[in-house]
Amino acid sequence: MRNRNIHTGSLWQTRRLISAMRRNDDPDVSLLQQELERRDRQLREAAVLIERLQGEVQETRAETDALRRVGEATGSAFDHEQMLNVTADVAVKLTGTDSCQIYLFDDENEELILSATDSEARDMAGKIHLKLGEGITGWVARERKPVAFAKEAYKDHRFKYFPDLKEGEFESMLSVPLLSQGTLLGVINVRTHRPHEYTRHQTRLLSGIANQVAGAIDHLQRYRKMETRAVQYTALSEVSQAMTANLYLEDILQLFVSMTASAMGYRICTVMLVDKAKGELVIKATQADNKEYLKKPNLKIGESVSGKVAQTGQPMALRDVLKAPEYRFPDIAQKAGVRSLASIPLLAQGEVIAVLNCYTAAIHDFTPDELVVLQALGNQAVLAIQHTKLMVKSAVIQEMHHRIKNNLQQIVSLIRLEMRYSKYTTVEDALNDTLNRILAISSVHELLLRDNLDEVSVKKVAESLVHATQQSIIPFNLSIKISIEGEDISLPFEKATSMALALNELLQNAVEHGFKTLAAGRIRIQLNADENHYRVAVLNDGDRLPEGFNIRQSNSLGLSIVDTLVRSDLHGSFVLENAKFDPGIIAIVTCPR
Repeated sequence: MRNRNIHTGSLWQTRRLISAMRRNDDPDVSLLQQELERRDRQLREAAVLIERLQGEVQETRAETDALRRVGEATGSAFDHEQMLNVTADVAVKLTGTDSCQIYLFDDENEELILSATDSEARDMAGKIHLKLGEGITGWVARERKPVAFAKEAYKDHRFKYFPDLKEGEFESMLSVPLLSQGTLLGVINVRTHRPHEYTRHQTRLLSGIANQVAGAIDHLQRYRKMETRAVQYTALSEVSQAMTANLYLEDILQLFVSMTASAMGYRICTVMLVDKAKGELVIKATQADNKEYLKKPNLKIGESVSGKVAQTGQPMALRDVLKAPEYRFPDIAQKAGVRSLASIPLLAQGEVIAVLNCYTAAIHDFTPDELVVLQALGNQAVLAIQHTKLMVKSAVIQEMHHRIKNNLQQIVSLIRLEMRYSKYTTVEDALNDTLNRILAISSVHELLLRDNLDEVSVKKVAESLVHATQQSIIPFNLSIKISIEGEDISLPFEKATSMALALNELLQNAVEHGFKTLAAGRIRIQLNADENHYRVAVLNDGDRLPEGFNIRQSNSLGLSIVDTLVRSDLHGSFVLENAKFDPGIIAIVTCPR
């Protein structure tokens, strides 16, 4: 202003000088007149420039204030949806338009989703999907350029009509891409019902709003990723601590799937163990309560998703199990209410020992970071399983020492019975009987260690005893065929030992007393079970028992041992009698399950 006053004062002085020169007919008056006009023109141009600059300053202040209001609005929103809705309402007010739409870009499906609108059409959020290049909005997203229509936007060849958005009621449209560091995040549109020429100020203002929204979305996404990672790492720590406090495999795996599902927000988590003998995956632990899911048949290695993971040792993820052709049970998945699946191999020393399956209720994209966390959780489960097995083996060794001690005491008792009541003619016969009883106990120990189980197969024990009988008891001049029939029976170690001793005595008794007058014969061992009892029968087709035979009155040490073992250890009953429908004798041991 001070410079302008100086110029004004100079012009006033110049005009006075020209007036004086005209009165005196000075010849230089025309030159001064030209200079005066030139300066006057400059002054007018300067005034116009100053006025324009003042207008731009006012617009800049208005934009700054508007963006501040947008920042305050987005900053005060508590979640993603609320922030976008608040931004849409504020954008309508600041640009003086009638409607606003915010589309967010889903890079996984390469489509734009209507995520927020002004309050009049808010119920349409999430229902409108556009591919890149589809409609004016899709074109702006693909080209990453703003576009404006003052009127008849619906006549543009790129326009796509959505009746629910009442787009035919709007004349003008301004569309700006949402970009953050060159990455497309979405598009923001404003519209008016009447024709409207969008000023540079409005375009710049909407672009500023778009930048702020893009920055807020980017920060929110980063925050959510960090939050998710924090939850995942917390889950990893909690699962690790919880599993190391337990010694039972079933409890560990059940705890593992329950905590993983809860911490990661999954609908169902399942651990399937590899059964090498059958080449199958068997569900070992799950927190699912759906009956259809719980009755899923075992998977063969290489079959369906879990089977392939078990075969290759590589994780797999399916976005929608209902549509994936490689998934075997879409009908069960639909009934269980699951859609997406991540299948993770659990490896011990490079070998897959189990598979972890994680299902979500809604469509979910498992990120690489998420799969890494699941693999880490799986590794923790493997460590816990291995730790548990070592602890169990240690406990088993201690238990085996205890059992061996008890069995040695049992052998000592049997030898004392032989010394007191037997009528052996030679020491060799006595030693052979003792050896056979020791071998019967030994067969149970061998099976226990080989199968690594706390229950023993009676059929396998019988097979071992039959082999020993054929090798050492049956005389060379006697031809006896021994067979085992029926379904297998499993007994706990202590009962299996007593059953082995009883079965050994019955086999030896059948050979020694059933075929005194015969040169050949047959012995059958029958195994049966019902809901309440186990039944082991030994049949031979040799000589029958004498009339009025009674076990209690018999002087046979072997039969007395059987009777005592069955009553005291197996809590069952023992019957020895002539077969009713076949020749020979039948011995039956029955014990409760």
